[in-house]
Amino acid sequence: MRIRIVDAFTDRPFAGNPAGVLLLDAFPDYDRLQRVALEVNHSETAFAHRLPPGGEADWALRWFTPATEVAMCGHATLATAHVLHSTGAHEGPVRFATRSGVLTATPREDGSVTLDFPTAPLTPVEAPAGVAEALGAEPLTVLDTGPNIRDLLVEVADEDTVRALAPDLKALASHSERGVIATAPAQDPSRGYDYVSRCFFPNVGIDEDPVTGSAHTALAPFWSERLGRPDLTGLQASSRSGLVRTELRGGRTLLSGRAVTVIEGELLA
Repeated sequence: MRIRIVDAFTDRPFAGNPAGVLLLDAFPDYDRLQRVALEVNHSETAFAHRLPPGGEADWALRWFTPATEVAMCGHATLATAHVLHSTGAHEGPVRFATRSGVLTATPREDGSVTLDFPTAPLTPVEAPAGVAEALGAEPLTVLDTGPNIRDLLVEVADEDTVRALAPDLKALASHSERGVIATAPAQDPSRGYDYVSRCFFPNVGIDEDPVTGSAHTALAPFWSERLGRPDLTGLQASSRSGLVRTELRGGRTLLSGRAVTVIEGELLA
């Protein structure tokens, strides 16, 4: 069983968000998948197998954190598409059958991959009692992001506030099903990004996710409405950092980025 570690939403090794990728003949049982994801111990490990020709999708795809299976993951989907294209296992656009429906990944001439994901439905909510203290910043706006990503999207004052966050993760865990996305406008858009974010997901075993594609299905509609443009670039300001280009198309959001394979080996157990 071949296993690869791919850094996603970056064009250089040791940046972006690492994901494990395993191409299988079929999915083993849940416990086996979860044990492998725990052993890999990155924020997500993707498992994929080829589907029979003629259906609505080309590959089946599942994502696991070290603690649980999730309904949607952007960076591990990008990593899987990168592996399929770089190894010659699949050419052209690839359709993945997932818990979030059929998701398409399209390679571009510049080496990037564009993911077609459902746009998160945003619902304004009252800031939960204690969330400001848990996050370490006063929320300006709080929104529920719907069933696919299950986060709170929290706007804070400015980019410096996002970068300085040091949340109480145990306290933060009680405020949403997966976690909290903190965001603010870019201090200087001439630096190549329009907004910043950080993502804290203690409920699925991820204290801080380096670069989160799924979160950008909520960030894209939020900032596109604020900034008046469908095409934006988000910087996830984690210690590894990464850029996600977003294009809002109504009920769908296109997420574009690059990926780099950094480790390839054999799973022996």
